[in-house]
Amino acid sequence: MKKIEAIIRKSKFSTVKEALHNVGVNFFSYWDVTGLGNEKEGHVYRGISYSTSDIQRRYLSIVVNDDFEEVTIKTILDSAATGEVGDGKIFVSDITDCYRIRTGERGGETLK
Repeated sequence: MKKIEAIIRKSKFSTVKEALHNVGVNFFSYWDVTGLGNEKEGHVYRGISYSTSDIQRRYLSIVVNDDFEEVTIKTILDSAATGEVGDGKIFVSDITDCYRIRTGERGGETLK
């Protein structure tokens, strides 16, 4: 099993969510997060300067069986990309075990 964590633009969340659902990833958790990026300059809107160093993003946490790892990553890459700086990051780590609390089931079957 793999844990795929993605930090994406909030504006792309609906697109990513629908794309994941279309490939069979029907459950994941997400949070609104704020991070710091490499962009140092601010933007001016109606004469007021706004800092863009604090970036509003959405953090997705998805656990999938090994055979769904590549399709999940490709789906996020394809649906979250704008081609601009700040599209986000994807992190992948191994999950050693999983339990379904309701039944006590263990392993990859709990993800179905």
